[in-house]
Amino acid sequence: MNKRFLKHTLSLLNTDYVKLDSRWNYKNVISPYHRIYYIDAGEGKISDISKTLKLEADYLYIIPAYTLCNLVCESHLSQYFVQFFEESADGTSLFSNVRLIHKVKASVIDLVNFRRLVDINPGRGINRSDNPQVYEKNIYYKEYQELNNYQKISDFLETQGILFQLLSRFTVPEIFQAREERIIPAKILEAMRFVYVNLHLPLNVKLLAERANLNSEYFSRLFEKHTGMRPLSFISETRIERAVHVMATSRASISEIAVLTGFESLSHFTRTFKKVTGRTPGIYRKQIPHSATEE
Repeated sequence: MNKRFLKHTLSLLNTDYVKLDSRWNYKNVISPYHRIYYIDAGEGKISDISKTLKLEADYLYIIPAYTLCNLVCESHLSQYFVQFFEESADGTSLFSNVRLIHKVKASVIDLVNFRRLVDINPGRGINRSDNPQVYEKNIYYKEYQELNNYQKISDFLETQGILFQLLSRFTVPEIFQAREERIIPAKILEAMRFVYVNLHLPLNVKLLAERANLNSEYFSRLFEKHTGMRPLSFISETRIERAVHVMATSRASISEIAVLTGFESLSHFTRTFKKVTGRTPGIYRKQIPHSATEE
């Protein structure tokens, strides 16, 4: 687990303290970054496809990237928040299999961390609007991320440390325990990395097995034993996850996304996308704030 975390860099997007009212009411929000809230007063609600949680004082909440959610404040709500991208050399994500919101009781150090995060990252609030349809644009992502390059190295390292501390508050069993108990052989890890960086290629079990110097059937059984899915299912789901990322961060057409993610045809992409997400690419894209794909 330690090595897994050390492969990841967290790229700060926005952080601030805000007071919200009933105008903070947004449906079907899908963002390409993680966000964490610390509520200090008021009430609200947040929901994903499986549950609704009450936003209440002295609790922390995390919304992993690409989690479809609804945000509601009926009266007033004040919170510290942080939004950040997760980056890794092989394209993996700490939350690949967990696209659901989570809630934990906050501690004194959480408030200290948020205050310090805002203090060493001035001017990183969302100054245009609290509406995702306004601030979720690729050009704004680049604008805020560029500020990270001008941080003092001490502030950059401290920011990384605080973000990882906040993430550590969500190391609950349903997110991380299963992964901690699973030791994946090097050959399977290498196959997974190869898939992550070569989704545009015509990938298949034979190719992956040959790279691992293993028989195709034995490789498939070994892959399933240590990952919980067959190689072809892993390839398909990884392609769909990449497709969702492209949808949320670019203006590429559905046909272009199908090509970029290695599908042999648009119809194959559509069938696979619906099988994995329960919705067609077109319907799914309509649920992403439209301006998130604007240049």
